[in-house]
Amino acid sequence: MRPVGPVKAVLFDRDGTLVHDVPYNGDPERVRPVEGAREAVALLRARDIRVGVVTNQSGVARGLISGTDVRRVNRRIDDLLGPFDVWAICPHGPDDGCHCRKPQPGLVLWAAGRVCTDPADCVVVGDIGADTEAAARAGAHGILVPNARTRPEETEAAAHTAPDLLTAVRSLLDDPAPDGPAPDGPALDGPALDGPAPDGPHDGGARSGQRSATTAPAPSGGAPDPCRRPS
Repeated sequence: MRPVGPVKAVLFDRDGTLVHDVPYNGDPERVRPVEGAREAVALLRARDIRVGVVTNQSGVARGLISGTDVRRVNRRIDDLLGPFDVWAICPHGPDDGCHCRKPQPGLVLWAAGRVCTDPADCVVVGDIGADTEAAARAGAHGILVPNARTRPEETEAAAHTAPDLLTAVRSLLDDPAPDGPAPDGPALDGPALDGPAPDGPHDGGARSGQRSATTAPAPSGGAPDPCRRPS
């Protein structure tokens, strides 16, 4: 499956993809972007491609960090690389039965909706199999950027890989989107988080087969629709 047009949004995993992985990090001073991250994000913005982050933060559920800690770290990332158009965060643990925690598709679906983009026009960039699996389940495209944490079988199973973040982004700008199957995912019917508030799928321990969740519902009722144009 390929998008009918060019890539409209790129959703990044946080720890190990945009920034060096510090397990359960609650200290903004320990945030260090990976090499090429600033340039990669800037290239996408220069093409008017929306950028977001989808991250599991199970340290919140484990009591190792607080939601405030997560927000502070995310704010620091926004200062260094952003601001990002959307943050989708899952603070639940792997046994909480959440539909958002990667490799479940909830965070990807919700983030795509918040930037008014069909999942089929989105690419998810991550460093473990849960990231690319979440993309496939949502009907998006995935690119794996392996690092020391990536299991060999995850790299072998990935339809698309890149040696580093900047190469991954440049490949998207040269080509409308990666080829390869991406089955349609189920509609998002549950909560998710926005803004530098607790993120979603990437807690330094998310692996294929684990599940995660979010705690704040997406805007509904009288809240304005961010995708609706003024009449």
